[in-house]
Amino acid sequence: MTRKPEGPLRRGWTTGACATAATKAALMRLWGGAFPDAVQITLPKGETPTFAVAHTSVGDGWAEAGIVKDAGDDPDVTHGALIVVRVSDSDGGVVFRAGDGVGTVTLPGLPIGVGEPAINPVPRAMMDEVVAELAGDYGRTPNVTLTVSIPNGAQIALKTWNPRLGITGGLSILGTTGIVRPFSCAAWIASIHRGIDVARATGLTHVAGCTGNMSEKAVQTLYGLPDPAMLDMGDFVGGMIKYLRRHPVPRLTIGGGIGKLAKLAQGASDLHSGRSQVDFDELARWVGDTRLRDANTVLQAYEIAGEPLAQQIAIRARGAALRLFGDLSLAPVVVDVVVTDRDGTILARAE
Repeated sequence: MTRKPEGPLRRGWTTGACATAATKAALMRLWGGAFPDAVQITLPKGETPTFAVAHTSVGDGWAEAGIVKDAGDDPDVTHGALIVVRVSDSDGGVVFRAGDGVGTVTLPGLPIGVGEPAINPVPRAMMDEVVAELAGDYGRTPNVTLTVSIPNGAQIALKTWNPRLGITGGLSILGTTGIVRPFSCAAWIASIHRGIDVARATGLTHVAGCTGNMSEKAVQTLYGLPDPAMLDMGDFVGGMIKYLRRHPVPRLTIGGGIGKLAKLAQGASDLHSGRSQVDFDELARWVGDTRLRDANTVLQAYEIAGEPLAQQIAIRARGAALRLFGDLSLAPVVVDVVVTDRDGTILARAE
């Protein structure tokens, strides 16, 4: 995970906000006769940012404009991507199309139906509003096709959760506020939620949330789980379990490195190094070995105490997870825990 820089952070704009601005610029050319240098849009909470128009093109019956996404100081993989919208006439109403680099939904469970371009509901609503506004300004009927594309979007999408969510061919047009808040956990946790939604909608009965790539590979191999069953939990075990309480799947495996799961075992629900720490005195009490008090890392403590420590972490992490679930009669989920080392070797399990 990219380290958060010091000092005040600059916020950015979502792909949905950029697509809305591009829609406005393209319609101004199609209906008004000239591309603007910049456009102002209204976000869902009333803010009115201005976007420079970075790309323009026009042809017979269509016009397109592009906005370069500025994610501010957030380490967003789509920062710098060009969000392009081509506008043309439709047979009726606003029609959304996925152009090159924008994905298509292939699995149920997402806010957009199977076969639809991966343009989420709020961006669609923002673009609809721009079409209606300009149709009124120019005396036009709001019947347009909006084809959204992102050059190199298919390659960028491989760095996102889209392939696991069944979104093929490119990126999604996202955003609920239009604003990217640097180093916010909201986008990551929302992706965990969407993963659970897809798993439930496709009938999966066993999902796994893991802290990193190596533990994920170990758990997926151990149980032979398909890709859609693998939730990108990262540090957010609490966020994952909170959603599973309301939207249960019959079985959950929590996998992770021994250091991260030691934090869960000690009651942390956010496993990030900046938000939770390991109590080595407590580790020492678990196995009755005072040498662990002077350990610098949990892995070093494991090298001292061996399998008994790993097993205690697995058992206690499972207990902590069950406590986060609360009343399992309300959310009947069977939980097991797999503890690994940095190479993905399984050190202990609790079922």
